[in-house]
Formats: sequence, C-alpha cells, structure tokens
Amino acid sequence: MTAEQKKGRRTRLDDIAARCGVSISTVSRALAGEKGVRPEIRKLVLETASAVSYALPASVAGKKVMLVASGAAMIDYVRNQFTFHVLEGLNVRASALGIEMAMRPVADKADETRVLAEMRNDASFGGMLILTVDEEDMLAAAADLGKPVVLVNSDDPYMRLSSVTPCNRSAAFIAAERLIEAGHQRILFMLRPGRRTIERRLEGWRDALQHHGLTADADLVLEVDDWLPELGAEAITHLVGDKGLCFTAVLTAGDSLANGAVRGLQAMGYAVPQDVSVMGIDDLPQSAFLNPPLSTVHIPMRELGATALDLLRDMMLGLALPRRRVELACHVVERGSVAAVRHPVAADHIKPIT
Repeated sequence: MTAEQKKGRRTRLDDIAARCGVSISTVSRALAGEKGVRPEIRKLVLETASAVSYALPASVAGKKVMLVASGAAMIDYVRNQFTFHVLEGLNVRASALGIEMAMRPVADKADETRVLAEMRNDASFGGMLILTVDEEDMLAAAADLGKPVVLVNSDDPYMRLSSVTPCNRSAAFIAAERLIEAGHQRILFMLRPGRRTIERRLEGWRDALQHHGLTADADLVLEVDDWLPELGAEAITHLVGDKGLCFTAVLTAGDSLANGAVRGLQAMGYAVPQDVSVMGIDDLPQSAFLNPPLSTVHIPMRELGATALDLLRDMMLGLALPRRRVELACHVVERGSVAAVRHPVAADHIKPIT
C-alpha cells in the first residue's frame, strides 16, 4: 500500500470514528470483526462505513460456512435437480466471496446433534446454512447456536432464524391465474404434502380461485406420496377412473408431478393441452423437453443459494439485523401445455372416460 493510500485509509477511519463517537482503534477492530466490540457499536461502525463508501475489509474471506442439507434435499439432488441448482448458485457465490463451504448431510437426529456440536465448538466456522429442513427440534437448536444461521428453501414460523425462499404462495397464485385467464374453473391441484413451502403453494392456488369467485373444492386437491412422475401418473389415473374427468386443468406443486400428470392423461387417451391443460411450478431444465413442453412457473433456484449466502455474510459482518424472511419473485414460463378451455366442466357434470 502506498503512502497516499495509507493516508486516505487513515482519513476515512478518522471520519468514521468521528461520526460514531468512538476511537479509531475501535473502528479498526469493528471493521476487522475482532472481539471486544459491543454488537451495537459494531453495527453502527459498519453502517457508517457503508454510508461513506468505505471499502470494508474482506473479513469473511477465508471463513468457513457449514451447509447442512437434509436427507430430503439430498434425495431431491439425485431425483430432479432442484437442489443441484440451488447448490450451484451457492458455490459460485462462495467462490466469489472467498468463503469455504463444508457440506454436512443429515439423515436423522444423531446427525443433527453431531453437526450442531461441530458448529458450536469449531471456531473456524463463521456461520451455517440449513437447506430444506422443517423439523422444529433442529430449528430451535440452531437458533441457540450463538452463530449466524440462514435457512434455505425453508422458513422458521417463529422467525428465530432468517430464511431465503421463493415466494411460493405467489408462484402458485400466478400459475392458477394463468389457467383461470384461459377459461379454466375446475383446476386440480396435485402435491406431495408435508413441507411448509409446499403448503404455501396450496394456499396460492386457493387464493387465486377465491380471488376470481371460484370454489376451491376439497375434491380438487390430489395428494401423492412422493414427487416421482410415475406416482403422479398413477394418482391421475386412479382419480379419473373413479370420478371421470372432473377438471379441465391440472396445476402441480412441482414439475415432476406435472410430468406424471401429462403421462397419465395421455395414457388414458386425453390430449394435453387440447383436452386438459397442465402447468407445473419450478421450471426444471428437463421440463422444456417434455411432450408437449411444460408451461410452468420459474423458481430462481440458483439465486436462492446465492442470496442466502449474501444474507449470511451480512450477518457474519453484523449488518443483517433484525432477522428477516427473504422471498424471491417468480414468473410464468409459457410453453405448450396450456390452452384455452374447450369443454368446461361444472362440479355437477363429469365428463366420462371415452
């Protein structure tokens, strides 16, 4: 560093110290993330430094972040790649920030206890990201760690932990509204229940129907045991076999189930979208190559990981207070599986299988 650079740096430190009413050494220690500075003073110094465009030291560079991924997340990683894209965005951002990531898969309570103890006892870890975890015991224990924690693709109903998710309720709302605009009134919603994020998508479907004066009948909610396309196809087949075609459109909580719905309908002789429109949520890359290509809602998967790490970094610097729930906007992707309704189906009129 040249003499002029040192002089400029010193002048800026003087300015920050004067604005905050603290010593230059306190400013220096706060910016470096050293111990011995009260949290409220550190926050004031960092905010003031940002306000005067002071180049903050890369105090998180070289720090480790633990990524705890649930068994569900790892199964998803293999099955339909949603988790893969979240992790891709996370790793690219970690590389840019100079943060080392250490993944810890958890499959049971023993795993959770082990990783929490490691996080608590290993000073080299500056923060933790928890991917696709809803269990209350894990969330409560993470909130008591005393280190920054951000949930990724899940949220804490008590807001003890900050989180980053897609706006799941909005995603389903705009998907259902797209179908309603095409004239569909009997819109089947297919989901695998169990996670709060998916419950938000069910709420969005219900919101859209009610907003347009339609009834969100319980018989229009179809639950499956897993996200596998073949289970979606099987569920549609059984429903139509029992009740006939009691809907003109299908909205699914994930693209993999939409894939299954298309397969099941086509196997029964129905054309998509001529007889039934189908729409998914996620915009997985493979959805563009289905027959017909799947209309869906784009979830910013890569941005979920990057945004979560940015939030965690701010928390590690003492900037992100209070705790917050960040939801990323989604948008409709038009392809070939949605068309205007041709044969409206009333609740009391069920089209039989031909």
